[in-house]
Amino acid sequence: MPSFGTESLARLSTCDERLQKVLKELIKYFDIKILEGHRGKELQDKAFAEGKSKLKFPQSKHNSNPSKAVDIVPWPLDWKDRERFFYMAGVAIGIGASMGIKLRWGGCWAMDNNFKANKFDDLPHLEVID
Repeated sequence: MPSFGTESLARLSTCDERLQKVLKELIKYFDIKILEGHRGKELQDKAFAEGKSKLKFPQSKHNSNPSKAVDIVPWPLDWKDRERFFYMAGVAIGIGASMGIKLRWGGCWAMDNNFKANKFDDLPHLEVID
């Protein structure tokens, strides 16, 4: 069974308890690595400058403390394997729904399952919807 490494656990600890709950269940079924939870000003501004985020600090859900957003990737990582990102996100969203936790994924910001209409893909991104 997959399990979180030390780095992933440290990053997960910076996240909202609802994200922690969903991802602790997800890891039982799908091997993932957590890239980032909470993101401070320097990292957020860098992500914006590099085009990896559309939001400047402190507007991202990554900037709240605890973070209401997390970046995760299927493990082992293959950035070209989009299907694994879609599958991972679907499993995570389903787990969240079964727990009463609503999530938005960076592969479908509108949350309408019209993936082709998505204008900005951020496939690792999951966030809690309050």
